[in-house]
Amino acid sequence: MNSMFKDSMAKPSRRAFIKGGIAGGFLLAFHMPVFGGVNEPNQPLDETNGKFSPNAFIRIDRAGQTTLVMPQVEMGQGVYTSIAMILAEELDADYSQLTLEHAPPDDKAYANPVFGVQATGNSNSIRAFWKPLRTAGASARAMLIQAAAKHWKVDPSSCTASDGKVMHDASSRALSYGALADAAAKETAPKDPPLKDPKNFTLIGKPQKRFDTPSKVNGSAVYGIDAMLAGMKFATIMASPVFGGKVSKVDDSAARRIPGVQQVVVLDDMVAVVGDHFWAAKSGLDALKVTWDRGPNAIVSNDAIWKHLREESAKEGVVAKAAGDVNKAFESGDKFNAVFELPFLAHATMEPMNCTVQLKPDGGCEIWQGTQVISRVQQTIAKLLGVSDDKVVVHNHLIGGGFGRRLEPDMAVKAVRVAQHLNGEPLKVVWSREEDMQQDVYRPVYRDEISATVSDGRISGWKYKVSGSSIMARWLPPAFQKGIDIDAVDCAVDQPYDIPNFEVRYVRVEPPAVPTGFWRGVGPNNNVFAIESFIDEVARKLGKDPIAFRKSMLDKGPRSKAVLDLVAQKSGWGQPLGKRVGRGVCLQPAFASFIATVIEAEVDEQGEVLLRKITSAVDTGIVVNPDTVVAQLQGGIIFGLTAALYGEVTIDGGRVQQSNFHNYRMLRIDQIPSIDVHLVQSGEAPGGIGETGATAGPPALRNAIYAATGIPLRRLPIDRDVLAGRKQPWA
Repeated sequence: MNSMFKDSMAKPSRRAFIKGGIAGGFLLAFHMPVFGGVNEPNQPLDETNGKFSPNAFIRIDRAGQTTLVMPQVEMGQGVYTSIAMILAEELDADYSQLTLEHAPPDDKAYANPVFGVQATGNSNSIRAFWKPLRTAGASARAMLIQAAAKHWKVDPSSCTASDGKVMHDASSRALSYGALADAAAKETAPKDPPLKDPKNFTLIGKPQKRFDTPSKVNGSAVYGIDAMLAGMKFATIMASPVFGGKVSKVDDSAARRIPGVQQVVVLDDMVAVVGDHFWAAKSGLDALKVTWDRGPNAIVSNDAIWKHLREESAKEGVVAKAAGDVNKAFESGDKFNAVFELPFLAHATMEPMNCTVQLKPDGGCEIWQGTQVISRVQQTIAKLLGVSDDKVVVHNHLIGGGFGRRLEPDMAVKAVRVAQHLNGEPLKVVWSREEDMQQDVYRPVYRDEISATVSDGRISGWKYKVSGSSIMARWLPPAFQKGIDIDAVDCAVDQPYDIPNFEVRYVRVEPPAVPTGFWRGVGPNNNVFAIESFIDEVARKLGKDPIAFRKSMLDKGPRSKAVLDLVAQKSGWGQPLGKRVGRGVCLQPAFASFIATVIEAEVDEQGEVLLRKITSAVDTGIVVNPDTVVAQLQGGIIFGLTAALYGEVTIDGGRVQQSNFHNYRMLRIDQIPSIDVHLVQSGEAPGGIGETGATAGPPALRNAIYAATGIPLRRLPIDRDVLAGRKQPWA
């Protein structure tokens, strides 16, 4: 496939890009709705030149080169390939000759329709941009066809497009998109261009090789950490190990004697060592003797955090959703109650946090970074420097693992603060793994309380209360209204079962000192774990098969029922198993996808868990690239199971105790069995898939352990001492 990524560092600035970097080409305008409004149109590139229209996603030059500008960032999830497939499908471009570029920071042109800001997350890249991208491609195709029809003096309906050409079959004439670029730029984009019938798709739905694979295999891919500039210095940072602590005293005498160390920068809350190369900076940092004023958070501990959460969770909270008469429902039937708790989790991305920055004489700066929020980085740094947004140029790069960590602009802020103490040299700042682990924004601790009453073999009443941090209140305040965090209750307010009387409540509880943020699912991976674990307990206590029990409450959920049927068939559900071996199931309607997962696991006498087989059935609507869906589910399941088996961040003395992979363990390749993913053919709009595996794995594994041992685990990570009988289960 003759495709490539253009290196961001080689691209002109956004200002130069707008003024005429693509003169003589064809530019397509496109506007998307955000939070009920409409993005303002971009200004013409050159008001004196009538050839050009505003540009968002598609650029075609006179040579026929088609460049697709990616509104979302690639962080291993395959989104660049999927976005290119959607645009190329409706554009009828020559897919083998595409060039992809990262979008510059521009909320007006590239805002995520769900967030209203330019952000990649929430497994919504495809589902949010599905129609906007298709419309953009179809509009461009219509304009090209119109231009060709005028040139040939024929009716546009007699023309077709394919592989970057417009054809008039009746006369056997054809024109390339490049030849039509100037003329097409003079056409008016149709407001509602007809979109292809899915049965006519030539790209969508068929496995396609990823655009980013060749460069990742041969080593030419440029991640944020790979950005290199002439004369660049390197730095690494040590922040207060205690949340909110300040620098008291620094002895840098030993550090300054290390060859290659150029400067020690002491700020109020962190210390940086600048060197000729990273090893010099790291060695210098290791040689520092820093005394910290630990501040009031030095008394914060895990015990105190959990005590605070449990006390606060006793409050009634705010009703997020209710139906029927839940109090009356609890007047009869069999009663069941349970409490579930999930710990803090770190992101542990393979590419540690980093940022390269070059301060400019005009007070602005240029930044090279892999980020999920490029426009927020631009705006945050502009505010820090006291300049207008256009004074801050941000080049986005491939990301070596995001998982929500790179939805924060903090690393850019730290890099700029250090760079302000240099003499104008470009500076690359990279965290060590230890600093990355201990200065994270963590997946919140959660506590879920569930009560149910069962009548006639079905759940007739349901009370669910989730207590935990509100990430949305900080990150996107419009999504936090009337005391409800829409992410914290996600998959709780829309659980899949037909329960006539139910109530979902939310109690906002912020943990003392510990910063919280998004983590590959957050609300869904908390709520699905609690709900699916509880449903399993109720089923088994009633003597019912867990899948049959779920299906009995899915009269209004045909897509959920279908994936349960499929996963039961493919996993061998119901077939006999050996001693201390069990199968567990999880059903979830997360991120507008419907997924059923069965895990087969064995628990030995020492409490060790052996994963034997994993099966998933997924209805994610129209599948853009089947390979991407399978890969994302497999990777997400491994990510979630890692958390279930080993993941926990603990706090003592106001500081994180974990520091690297020796005490924040990952699943290893020899522990992972076959993961079979089965796709349901669907004509529904695409759902999200990036976080669904992380949500599916933990409850399915927990339920497999329950089936194998009879022990109903209520907390994660899985406690091997409990499974071995060395201590009692937490309840």
